[in-house]
Amino acid sequence: MAYIELKGATLDLPIYDVRGRSLKKQVMRLGRRNTIAEDNDGVVVVRALDNIDVRFESGDRIGLIGPNGAGKSTLLRTLAGIYSPSVGTVNSEGKIVPLLDISLGMDENSTGLQNIRLRGLLLGMTDEEIRTKQQEIAEFCELGDYLDLPLRTYSSGMRVRLAFAVSTAVDAEILLLDEVMGVGDASFMHKAKDRLEDLHSRAEIVVLAMHANAEIRRVCNKVLWMERGRVRAFGPVEEVVSAYEAQV
Repeated sequence: MAYIELKGATLDLPIYDVRGRSLKKQVMRLGRRNTIAEDNDGVVVVRALDNIDVRFESGDRIGLIGPNGAGKSTLLRTLAGIYSPSVGTVNSEGKIVPLLDISLGMDENSTGLQNIRLRGLLLGMTDEEIRTKQQEIAEFCELGDYLDLPLRTYSSGMRVRLAFAVSTAVDAEILLLDEVMGVGDASFMHKAKDRLEDLHSRAEIVVLAMHANAEIRRVCNKVLWMERGRVRAFGPVEEVVSAYEAQV
């Protein structure tokens, strides 16, 4: 059974390029949102996560809510293993797939078909999986002969379609998403929504960050409310979302 658990997870991020006094003061004034301090070498350090204790288990659909800068994206990156906590631990069981930047790893000078393989490999697919799913991905993104052309010839909408099609073809036990993906016109958006819901249903655990509370209520069974890098509340959807809406 899949699970993912943080115990006392604290993450301090150093900002090495804050040199000038005025810029340093400007950054330090942001301390009213997060804990910001200087280490012994004078490097500005931001406490992005502060003593997080949470456990997600099979069947959980977790919505992350909170204002900008609350730590939602940082938490997702820590769950994904992109960041290692400065203090505390992250333990998990199951294949984790982070869809935090769906265009990551795509190459301007490679064709659409070549980028299907590149992005697929980055998401942890095997060569056999990519070959099996390539035709389905090609049909879903509706790019036709453009798949034989370099990515640099694509419009921004075409790039997102291709990236979305590849990213949502992955099989994950623990799925991490940062905001809902915008993928073009209304007809394609309808297809994308159905595909995203199918992806959710195939995963044992889904953790997603978004600002659309109506969507959180629709797809999640639990909500984690983040504030200044800390857990403000964690529990049933309606209970936590209603408390959040009452104070914003």
